[in-house]
Amino acid sequence: QVHLVESGGGLVQPGGSLRLSCAASIFTFSSESMSWYRQAPGKERDLVAAITSHGGSTKYADSVKGRFTISRDNAKNTVYLQMNSLKPEDTAVYYCNVGWASPRYDDWGQGTQVTVSS
Repeated sequence: QVHLVESGGGLVQPGGSLRLSCAASIFTFSSESMSWYRQAPGKERDLVAAITSHGGSTKYADSVKGRFTISRDNAKNTVYLQMNSLKPEDTAVYYCNVGWASPRYDDWGQGTQVTVSS
């Protein structure tokens, strides 16, 4: 069983920045790839970014490349998502999960709401 707690969302103007955090209560955190997903109203949950266990490799959805950066601190069992140059289309609930290509756990956290609006 894993417990995922996302935080750091909020309301931001277009062009602004936010940093999301995800604290994961998983014993094997430092051995796991981690990922961020987002779900906009009426849409499916999509992969935004992923990072390997020690941060050696990352990948991003085309829509966020060059604007978002995923990172992690294995000492804190935490993965981050730095979001810059935010656009209204980035508005969604953001979630984290374990895994690289697909989410490992069906039991998602509560997510954190990001709203980009003027």
